[in-house]
Amino acid sequence: MAGQAEIQNKLAALMALAPMGFAMALHVRFTTPTFLFQTYDRKWLDVYTKRGYVMSDPAVHWGFENRGVRTWTELAYMDTAGVFKAAAEHNLNYGLICALGNDTSPSFCACACDKREFTQEETDEIMGHLNDIHALTDNLQSLSPETAAALKEMSVLYTHPSDS
Repeated sequence: MAGQAEIQNKLAALMALAPMGFAMALHVRFTTPTFLFQTYDRKWLDVYTKRGYVMSDPAVHWGFENRGVRTWTELAYMDTAGVFKAAAEHNLNYGLICALGNDTSPSFCACACDKREFTQEETDEIMGHLNDIHALTDNLQSLSPETAAALKEMSVLYTHPSDS
């Protein structure tokens, strides 16, 4: 379970780095992530889901097609559906997308901030956490059944936080 604790620590560090939340899709196969962690505000997640923004989100598109880092500002020209404008209405004013991995198992993480762009130091730290979590979850078959189950449960808990 050491990997699970390390992943939990890295997710907590990401939460501190991305004050308005993040969405991390790990080991996306076809269009489905093996693990999905989301910490955005529930109201934003509801709007994002209801409007089907995943289909037109420039950050998601960029993450599928590229590796590295881009800010939402750099991707604004791609935002024909107004995803970033809608995000700003929920105080997600600045963001970035980090993407890594190979074409058959990419992982990416979008992070948001309300007051300013992420610094280079923060960006490097976010990419480092994504890289570590990607590596720790690389081979589901190599994880113990208990660890795999715990990570899937963590994924559900992060993605669907309780309403209480």
